[in-house]
Formats: sequence, C-alpha cells, structure tokens
Amino acid sequence: MRIGMLAPISHPFPPDGYGPWERVCHDLTEGLVELGHEVIVYAPAGSSTSAELRPTVPAPLSDAPADAHPDARVWEEWHVATAVDDAARSGLDVLHSHLHVHALGYAPFLPMPLVSTLHGSAWHRPHHVMLRAFRREPFVSLSDAEREFLPELNYVATVHNGIRTEAFPLGPGGERLVFVGRMAPEKAPDLAVEVARRAGRDLLLVGGVEPKYAEWFGHEVEPKLGGGIEYAGPVDRSEVAALVGRSAALLMPLRWDEPFGLVVVESLAVGTPVVAWRRGAMPELIDDGVTGFLVDGVDEAVAAVGRVGGLDRSTCRRAAERRFSYRDMAAGYVAAYRRAIEGFPAERRR
Repeated sequence: MRIGMLAPISHPFPPDGYGPWERVCHDLTEGLVELGHEVIVYAPAGSSTSAELRPTVPAPLSDAPADAHPDARVWEEWHVATAVDDAARSGLDVLHSHLHVHALGYAPFLPMPLVSTLHGSAWHRPHHVMLRAFRREPFVSLSDAEREFLPELNYVATVHNGIRTEAFPLGPGGERLVFVGRMAPEKAPDLAVEVARRAGRDLLLVGGVEPKYAEWFGHEVEPKLGGGIEYAGPVDRSEVAALVGRSAALLMPLRWDEPFGLVVVESLAVGTPVVAWRRGAMPELIDDGVTGFLVDGVDEAVAAVGRVGGLDRSTCRRAAERRFSYRDMAAGYVAAYRRAIEGFPAERRR
C-alpha cells in the first residue's frame, strides 16, 4: 500500500520532549514501513524517518527561528496545502491526517480517501461544526469512548495508540506517586495533590504549563507544593520513563473524558500501575485490580493508593507489550485504510 502521512508540525518529528501526536505519528510510520508499506511523510524540514520525507515547512513551530515570524495558523495552512498538492499527484492509496480538523476541507478534492485520526478533536466543541460538515469522510477514534463525543461520524476503526515498549524498560518501583501531563484543569493535577496528601505519599508532578493556564496553575497547584509535593516541570521523555518507573503508581485524575492517555500505556510499560478516574478511555486501558485501579473520586483514589503495592509490576509490563505495541497500532491502521479505500466513492477517483 502507498500511504501518505500528514504529520503535525507543532514539535519536531520525532519529538525529543513533549509532542504526543508527533510521537504517535512517527511510531506509526515506522511500524508501517516495517510491515512493508511505502510511506511518504509530509512533515517539517529536518524531520527524521525511515520513510520518504517530503518537507513542507522550514521547521516545526517550536523550533522556528524568530526572524521567520512563524504564525501557527499560517504555517499549518502552508503545511497542509503543500502536502495535499503533492499527495494529489503522487498516486497514493490513502492520505492520513493527524491534524484535527485542519485538513478536512481538502478531502472532497483528493483522488484518495483522507483518513483523519481524531486525537481528541471531537471533545473540542468549536471543532464540531467542521467535523459534522465532513462527517462522511473516514475517521479513526483512539478509543471507543472517544466516539461518544460525536457518534454520527463515519468511524472506520478504533485504533489504540501504540508505543515502542523497548524504549520503556521495566522500572524498580518505589514509594512516591507521580503525575504526568499538562498542568491544566481537565487533567486535574490539583486532585493528584489532594490524593497524595491524604494518602501520606510524596508526589512528583511532571509536565508543562500552557500560558492560558498559568493563572490557574499559580492559584490551584503552586501554593500546594512543598512537604513532599514537587513540581519538576516538563522533562525529557526518557527521563519521564525513568521517573515513572521509580514510582509506586501513576495518578490519573480527570475532569474530562480522556480519549486515550498515552502516559497510561507508557506507565504500564515501565511496570507502574495506574490509579485513574473511571472516565473516557481509562476502562479500555486499565485492567481494574490487575494493572491499576479505576476509581470514582478522591476517596476511592486514596484507598486504591494503599493497595497498589499488591499489584505485580511485570504483569503491567506484559499488558503493555501485549496490547499497546506500535506494531499492533500499525496493523490496526492498515485495516482502517483498507476499509476507507473500500468505501471511497468511485466518482472521486481520478
């Protein structure tokens, strides 16, 4: 199969730090190449891939030089238009977008299906008008739970995100708890602090603070630091794996229906069980009482923290290897591409 991969451009491809969609897109590409497919990647110049790279913009937005005056909206339009123009002339069987709704408007003009992975887009209500307008185009959800945001879309598959488990060695565990994610209200790091305090455990918070949430973080989280509660900020991905691997449990409190949760899979890979709110994709990722605990609030989370020592870390690791490999992700997308191609209107083929 000849596949075009329309990558995100916010961070390097692959990312050396934060950049979950770039990471998933890169690992998917490598998995597809390993399966013997021909993949063309549309990504910023300087990207690294074993597939064929066709650069679109001069750099990822996070690394763009100031004198280039990068405007995120303009650069993304530049990226999409360049990629679509090339894809339309390249004899692709399918073009796969990881750009939320931002490539959908080009779908009717392409001679092949444009498969869009939602990556949480359906949760964002301002995207609904675009998603509904192009609801007959093929979509992939990251979890069955993600479909509940917009059930009317044309879903051709649910494909869980996969990781390179070899990049996440089994860790020794420890007594401290850890939270990894954006310091944002929906991710609820403040609830993680409450759980740790009440459980009498130290807690390490890992993740960046977006400018729009700086005030919230300064009011709801920062005053609660100290006394065993530490904020590490954003750290390198390999360092995150080591930190989580030396922890007793990953806390995953939620104020939204998380459509996936890549950090959950990475935590299981290093052997660290997860205590998560029973929302969104969490019941699809965590085997309750085996690889972690699903809870319905702070009280249950505190009780669950007291039980995580009875869970087997090797079992968590095996679950990640068995269910969330990047190779399985690639195979799942191949099946999705085939369904999209089968359903592609004959009158749009050229």
